[in-house]
Amino acid sequence: MFSGIVQTKLRLHEVNRQVDFASLVYDFPAQFSAELQLGASVAQNGVCLTVRAMKENADGSLRVSFDAIAQTLKLTNLINLDAGDFVNLERAARFGDEIGGHIVSGHVFGCVEVLSVEQDALNMSLVFERPVELRPYLLNKGFVALNGCSLTIAEVTQDTFTVCLIPETRDVTTFGEVQVGARINLEIDPSTQATVDTIKELMASGQLAELIETVKSA
Repeated sequence: MFSGIVQTKLRLHEVNRQVDFASLVYDFPAQFSAELQLGASVAQNGVCLTVRAMKENADGSLRVSFDAIAQTLKLTNLINLDAGDFVNLERAARFGDEIGGHIVSGHVFGCVEVLSVEQDALNMSLVFERPVELRPYLLNKGFVALNGCSLTIAEVTQDTFTVCLIPETRDVTTFGEVQVGARINLEIDPSTQATVDTIKELMASGQLAELIETVKSA
């Protein structure tokens, strides 16, 4: 589980690609790798991956590798990463941590395209496509995780949704350099998904109408 508060952005040190498989390698600074263990979860652009191998470098940093399988590469923008690219990173949340964003699982639903970028010294707004299959979950003032960042949807239209970023988010994450046409990992808010999917099931079965009638007659 993650909070959607990206802790740092790091350059990808190396990518080792095979057919439908890739290993992603980073050099974690000491303060970010404290108590990191094999098998731990780290979100990369919002994708939950497991630590596969670790090796200490001479400068005290930790070289850490993760494996991405075919399904992960199919659904996320990790497939497009090259050595030298910056990636948003967040360690898994612990009991007692402050949850400053919203609960994020690290299970990306797919990528959405950046349609517009507007910014000045203090403000930044990004407009994304709003895919048909995800529209019920992308609601005005609702939560969404984009490349691992917990964000509030500022506005929706039939085909788009907009988020607004504060300077801190631009500085800490890769969004400060995002360009029109970029493909961004998206995870919908799990509580929104549960509510919407429950209502859909009740409507399909006819139980929602029965429930409404029961409430009216109560």
